[in-house]
Amino acid sequence: MVVWANAGSARIRLASWKAGDRGTVLLLPGRTECVEKYGRAARDLIARGFSVITVDWRGQGLADRPLPDRATGHVGDFSEYQEDLDALLAEAARLDLPKPFYMIAHSMGGCIGLRGLVRGVPVKAAVFSAPMWGIAMAAWLRPVATVVSALAAPLGLATRYAPSTSAQTYLLQAPFEGNVLTTDREMWNYMRRQVAEVPDLALGGPSIGWLRHALAECAALAAMPAPKVPAICALGTAEKVVDVPPVHLRMASWSNGQLDLYPGAEHEIMMETAATRKRFFDRTA
Repeated sequence: MVVWANAGSARIRLASWKAGDRGTVLLLPGRTECVEKYGRAARDLIARGFSVITVDWRGQGLADRPLPDRATGHVGDFSEYQEDLDALLAEAARLDLPKPFYMIAHSMGGCIGLRGLVRGVPVKAAVFSAPMWGIAMAAWLRPVATVVSALAAPLGLATRYAPSTSAQTYLLQAPFEGNVLTTDREMWNYMRRQVAEVPDLALGGPSIGWLRHALAECAALAAMPAPKVPAICALGTAEKVVDVPPVHLRMASWSNGQLDLYPGAEHEIMMETAATRKRFFDRTA
């Protein structure tokens, strides 16, 4: 079932599957993503006895986008994503989705989800997939990005595309060969086909403002102790999208957490080869 809900000043889109009674998975997507992308993941979770609810975060999918240029990935502050998460929880309650609640959080969703755990979102356990607890970039570029993003707001540049990005959607721009998302061609085509057939689902690069808030949120979360919630973190050994060292550091300090490495897998663990997907969902269940 697909519905729209108000989350603060934005209207977001939610999709849910009331199916299994083992509990409900709160499936938190990454940047640029839409609920359609997780249809197959929902099917895999339903087959293992769970219900599922997922979301188009503000600024992506068919949720409200804050700028005239729909292709720019922008947010006024990362705290706004917590309003979206609260709206997702409210919808799960309204639908009387079965408890307990579990979290699966991918990429940017991993950043949002970790903040949610810190503030006490009621989940029994969490699974992270290539979480964005840092943004991959060359070491020399990191201080430059921090300074540029901090100066953007006073200079009126916060809504401009971050350096090296544009309105182009990665899935439509990049070839399968050498891509940084998945080694599985069929899953690549599955993701690509969605944004090709429904252009309104597509999203380009992040704004400088988004980059500023993302860097600040990652730094703030890194300074906090790990939550008490049991957690597994799935990470491909060929990860190139998120910054890998912060993931290792976080999981090393998570007393009831475990880092689960997937040899040869890239960023999209849930969109990888059939063997990788089976291992992930079996481990999750």
